Amino acid sequence: MENDLLAYEMDACEKGYAKIAGIDEAGRGPIAGPVVSAAVIIPLSSYIEGVTDSKQLTPKKRDLLYKKIYEHAVSVGIGIVDPAEIERINILKASLLSMAMAVQNLSPQPDFLLVDGIFQIPYTLPQMAVPRGDCLSLSVAAASIIAKVTRDRLMEKYHYEYPEYGFDRHKGYPTREHKEAVRRFGCCPIHRKSFKGVRETL
Repeated sequence: MENDLLAYEMDACEKGYAKIAGIDEAGRGPIAGPVVSAAVIIPLSSYIEGVTDSKQLTPKKRDLLYKKIYEHAVSVGIGIVDPAEIERINILKASLLSMAMAVQNLSPQPDFLLVDGIFQIPYTLPQMAVPRGDCLSLSVAAASIIAKVTRDRLMEKYHYEYPEYGFDRHKGYPTREHKEAVRRFGCCPIHRKSFKGVRETL
């Protein structure tokens, strides 16, 4: 399993790349809040047991691995695009932009990128898009955990500003509870106004 999760990283190393960053995002599906991406460079000697796609982990396990990833990583970068920008450029472009921002915030800079999904990002480094990368690459899986935990913590903070919506529970995803709150209270400043579940209330 360890070797399987390092296959993409090892292949990049064999091609002469030394600092390989995995990149993933969290928050494409919600109807409120930002899209958050993470970029993570992990030394190939630092295999972290339990790292996998963040969606397969409990919140408690994600929090534990979040701490371990920061302890082992050469560098971690975060990119955040807010709801207003999501509305302006659309969620796909916002996701790719947040990924590029995350890479920009890495120090040292990587020399090769593994990007979760089917699209490359707007960044001038050699890169490979890896469908289901968060299940197939250790560094992408690590990025998925960092992005998810970072975004969840932001949404928990928003809960204190807008407690009527229950952001601490659903993190902005379009649950029945959330959609009912939007119908009852209208949208708040962090809602994505063009998204289904919000636009009908305007």
